[in-house]
Amino acid sequence: MLELIDPCLARLGQDDFAPAFLDAAQAAGADQVMVFAYRADAVTCLLSRNFIEGRLGTRLAEAYVRSGFRDDPLHARVLALEPRTAALVELAHLTGAMPPAYRTRFFDAPGLGDKVAVLAAGERLHLVLNLYRTQQARGWPEDLLRVLGRLAVLHFEARSGTMPEALLVLSDRERAVCEGILAGQKAEVIAHSLGVAATSVITYRKRAYAKLGISSRAGLFAICRG
Repeated sequence: MLELIDPCLARLGQDDFAPAFLDAAQAAGADQVMVFAYRADAVTCLLSRNFIEGRLGTRLAEAYVRSGFRDDPLHARVLALEPRTAALVELAHLTGAMPPAYRTRFFDAPGLGDKVAVLAAGERLHLVLNLYRTQQARGWPEDLLRVLGRLAVLHFEARSGTMPEALLVLSDRERAVCEGILAGQKAEVIAHSLGVAATSVITYRKRAYAKLGISSRAGLFAICRG
């Protein structure tokens, strides 16, 4: 466990935290990882990765942020957490509380047969770390997952400030490009302000969208201003 946690600790609040964190989540047995930040009326995707089919994670994250979260029984539970606490919930304890259409959309149709969620609250953020498998297997490493949930809170709170929560997972360049898009700037204008080529702006935008679990400018506005 220490071999997985130490790189995450060393990168808390830094741009290269996500790869180390995803390595630990994959080693824990996850085929898909998602981290969401919750408010009463909106959800932000901070991290999304499907290790088997990358685009699947992006599609599911975008659908969840737009409206799916409203039917998620975890929504109210994570908001009720006291600061600096965490809880672990397995799929078997959630199935009865899910509307059938929600279960079909986010589990059955994409072929995700197992899930464990780590609910974690910090001083400002309420997060859920979701880990999925394509099929049920032996139990999850609960101690490791609780630590990962707390690390996610520490990391994203360290990066928080005046920027939208959704952009906390991004590198400085990726975040600057997204902020330019939110401000209505064209790629050429963003490129000039950053001192890079317009093609580099497109690359940073693609990387940012992949990390955020979105696929369009409309998706960026939805998660940042929804």
